[in-house]
Amino acid sequence: MSLLEVENLTTYYKLKEGYVRACENVNLKLEKGEALGLVGESASGKTTAALSLVKLLPDNAEVRAGKISIEGRDISRAMEDELRRIRWKEIAIIFQGAMNALNPVRRVGDQIVEALRIHEKMPEKEACLRTAELFEQVEIDPDRVREYPHEFSGGMRQRVMIAMAVACNPKIVIGDEPTTALDVMVQAQVLQLLEKLRRELQMGMILITHDLSVVGETCDRVAVMYAGRIVETGPTEKVFENPAHPYTRALIAAFPNIEGKRYLAQSIPGNPPNLLNPPAGCRFHERCSQIIGPCSEKDPTAVEVSTGHMASCHLLGRL
Repeated sequence: MSLLEVENLTTYYKLKEGYVRACENVNLKLEKGEALGLVGESASGKTTAALSLVKLLPDNAEVRAGKISIEGRDISRAMEDELRRIRWKEIAIIFQGAMNALNPVRRVGDQIVEALRIHEKMPEKEACLRTAELFEQVEIDPDRVREYPHEFSGGMRQRVMIAMAVACNPKIVIGDEPTTALDVMVQAQVLQLLEKLRRELQMGMILITHDLSVVGETCDRVAVMYAGRIVETGPTEKVFENPAHPYTRALIAAFPNIEGKRYLAQSIPGNPPNLLNPPAGCRFHERCSQIIGPCSEKDPTAVEVSTGHMASCHLLGRL
């Protein structure tokens, strides 16, 4: 039994012009202690898919369909009271932009204490001791629990967000581009910390990013999203060494390799489709250089490229 199973998750945003099909028929699995990278261009649906798991979505969003199971328990129809119990204790989120996620007028320690008192029902003294332990765990001096967010550097604020996320020992942590806006040295330190905590606490982790090098360094498996759909998924090494979908190949080609021959990386021509009125067939076909007849007519089905490695492309049925 998988730690997390997502089947046919579909989420739309309602606008005056109609419905934005931001996430359609998304299928994901996550095992205990595993890290899954969710990659793709901006607005490909990565964050929408992740936030749909615990319905932390804006008011104009609607989860239209799908089944979400944690260790076999279906939570897709959970009401708000149950969702409050699931958040933090079972699924926690590290948001991008820690300065925006932390309350600037409250001490950082108090914000963690509050979460522990609400979700773990801890007495204040016990919650304060636990907060000091969490600071040590994320390698921050516990004496700084009484300071305010503006007194911390960007990397330290991100460590505070990680401490908050793991405070209630969740089974799953979602990192929504947790290293955005950090310099490369601090980014490496934050990623190493996440990796260490994942292994020590045996958490499952979903890492949302547009940075393929981050996925290559930290994730066991990867799922590639394009225009609201998963187009390829599998073990990270297999997908990176043998990308099967033209979009995955284009993403990898657009990412510079400092160890290989020097050349000008090729950007992907064109723009993602308007999801208010997405094109028929494969949503990548308008930007694809290998288009064949069915690409613009019908949706491709997922094909097994190798063990555990799946891709949705009409070309695969012709190889």
